Amino acid sequence: MKKLFAFILSLLWLAAASAEEANTQKEEMTALFKTVKLQNTYKTMGENNPLFTQRFGADPGVLVWNDRMYVYTTNDIIEYDAQGNVKENTYGLINKINCISSADLVNWTDHGAIPVAGREGIAKWASHSWAPCAAHKVIDGQDKFFLYFCNGGNGVSVLTADDPAGPWTDPLGHGLITRSVPNCANVTWLFDPAVFVDEDGTGYLYFGGGVPEGKTADPGTIRCVQLGEDMISIVGVPQVINAPYVFEDSGINRIGDTYYYSYCSNWQTDGNNLGLTSGAIQYMTSSSPMGPFTYQGELFPNQGRFFGLYGNNHHSIVTFRGEHYLLYHNRPVEKAMKITGDYRSPQINKLTVNEDGSIKTVIGTMKGVEQLQPLDPYQQVSARTIYRQAAIEVTGYADDIALTASAGSWIHVKGVDFSQGASQFTLRAASQEGCAVRVTVGRITGDVLCYLTIPAGGEMTEITVDTAAVSGQQDVFITFAGNATTDWWRVAPAQ
Repeated sequence: MKKLFAFILSLLWLAAASAEEANTQKEEMTALFKTVKLQNTYKTMGENNPLFTQRFGADPGVLVWNDRMYVYTTNDIIEYDAQGNVKENTYGLINKINCISSADLVNWTDHGAIPVAGREGIAKWASHSWAPCAAHKVIDGQDKFFLYFCNGGNGVSVLTADDPAGPWTDPLGHGLITRSVPNCANVTWLFDPAVFVDEDGTGYLYFGGGVPEGKTADPGTIRCVQLGEDMISIVGVPQVINAPYVFEDSGINRIGDTYYYSYCSNWQTDGNNLGLTSGAIQYMTSSSPMGPFTYQGELFPNQGRFFGLYGNNHHSIVTFRGEHYLLYHNRPVEKAMKITGDYRSPQINKLTVNEDGSIKTVIGTMKGVEQLQPLDPYQQVSARTIYRQAAIEVTGYADDIALTASAGSWIHVKGVDFSQGASQFTLRAASQEGCAVRVTVGRITGDVLCYLTIPAGGEMTEITVDTAAVSGQQDVFITFAGNATTDWWRVAPAQ
């Protein structure tokens, strides 16, 4: 009995010592994070637009796969003059395509910037990678993905992959649509592709733009063509779509039995009798994917109407979980950075198709769309799943992707479902010098869920710590006190 009593006393002493040590550690961490200067974000709390701020991203193209929306964007790169001042975007440095995806439309997983063109690119023969669009098709029983882009204004090219996030390969070694293709030599701008796979598995490609002199009302510069079964060849001669006052930016959708072709109008629309405005998204309809198409109306004015900064208007329409959405670009990150030069970021708002098939004018907002579902923290969550962030960098893509953080950088994840409570938090991460991490809920300086330390040495490690009690749906903030590379995080439910 005496031995048992002594053993119980020793356990109580160890528990007390452990609790005292934990309290000391918590006090040290609390003191440390009071000295950490938080980095600034380019996205406002409560606003779900823009979709991401790690990089710029224009011309959003969309693919729906496995209940996720994948968005591919032109990777705008800031250009500087000889004095180090920001220049107007010439688009001449762009050779990568961004890829992000989401199941809830507010937390977006960054899949990195795909190295498409140039010496280090997948298509080394190409010089640029503008205006991407993507498609999925089952070929020989296998899921195949296709990423179309324009190599400047003189052709449309295609990459292929077995996963929507890559890795991607160049199946042709040259462009798919070039000026040697019949009925394409005289297209002013041979660019801005849109792709569509119909219910019977047939693919179609739409492209072109520009306004020949004296042809403002009917430029005649849009083409459509059927794709081969392999999606990397064409069938027949590309046909003309006579889109009134067209400028650029093809879009194609099937809603019910109606095919919707959409595009951006040019900047010389004064006095037209259709009621359309300049630099706006227009739409036409047809009973066939190849047309003829009939003009119906304007669905989205130039984004400058809503946000004050005008520029080219580039869009995609997508149906996701039974609802319709419009994706477009705007310049909020440029504005937040206090620079100007037409550096663009992707946004999303709902789109309504009326019972008669007409499309209600979309109102652009910074609030964007509501979160479709709470985020599940009890399975691995990629550290690149982000609602807002500050000073976070995502480099590489596919298997070589990495998220890096520095002192004061942070990640904000929205609407995390703690319905099963929490007992432990696990982070897979690495740090060369060692790095302290704080996880809070509610706000960045809110209740502390846990502190943890990433050990020095640079080896990717799973760090698991106990958490404070938490319940309900909460926003989660992960703040870094030093340099680190992170892979994923996960919460264990309460015992």
